[in-house]
Amino acid sequence: MRIAVTGGSGKLGGALIPYLLAEGHAVRNLDSRPPDSPGDGVETLRLDLTDAQAVMRALEGCDAVIHLGAIPSPRLAPAHVVHHNNTQGSYNVLWAAAELGIWRVCLASSINAIGGVYSRAPRYDYFPLDEDHPTYAEDPYSLSKWILELQGSAFARRYEQMRIASLRFHGLVSKREQMNEAPSALAVKHLWGYTLLSSAARACLLGVSAGFHGHHTLYIVAPDTSVATPTAELLRQHYPGIPVRQPLPGNASLFDSSRAGRVLGWTH
Repeated sequence: MRIAVTGGSGKLGGALIPYLLAEGHAVRNLDSRPPDSPGDGVETLRLDLTDAQAVMRALEGCDAVIHLGAIPSPRLAPAHVVHHNNTQGSYNVLWAAAELGIWRVCLASSINAIGGVYSRAPRYDYFPLDEDHPTYAEDPYSLSKWILELQGSAFARRYEQMRIASLRFHGLVSKREQMNEAPSALAVKHLWGYTLLSSAARACLLGVSAGFHGHHTLYIVAPDTSVATPTAELLRQHYPGIPVRQPLPGNASLFDSSRAGRVLGWTH
């Protein structure tokens, strides 16, 4: 396939593009800045994802789109800029894909689509978290990821040929040891989770190649936590009284990614 990757010059793009090339796909990188180390055979187009017509032109001739491009934190720009950039960019990608008849789209969402790291006090109704958990997002970045998922559902309803995967990544790292295991308020909020970049890259390709239909929101998170403390002890210390719906032995993750296994055939 010829796969367009928006935001391919970023952190995940740096792992994804070499993986796509190794799997035999042609890649078109769409980003506002050039990659640090462009790969052989990668076509790079610089553009602003909030420019709908530019996105349309950039996607012409592609078979699938993996949309990574976004401002990745509410702290990197004013709130209204983060929200507008992210929500307009994801809509433009979906709109252009639909207009061009590109029916395979993978969207980079986040565990923060339900609220979490950037919330004043995250609310979790039960553990482990699954895709049916309610959304309590309150910051512009998390809100933009929730809206991205709603956009995916809307386009899949309107264009029944579209197959859209919204992937909720978490704490992207090259190796598990890179996670900070020291206790912190941030770690408590993000539930000690992580996703290896290699596993995230595989999920992205499956998001445009697996045999599913419609739109699916999926957690793409490692099956263990990033800390040595047993999960049950973490819950006793930081989230007492919150229902636990299934056994969480040892260092089991507080995110349930089993749906990604059923829909995409993905494992971390």
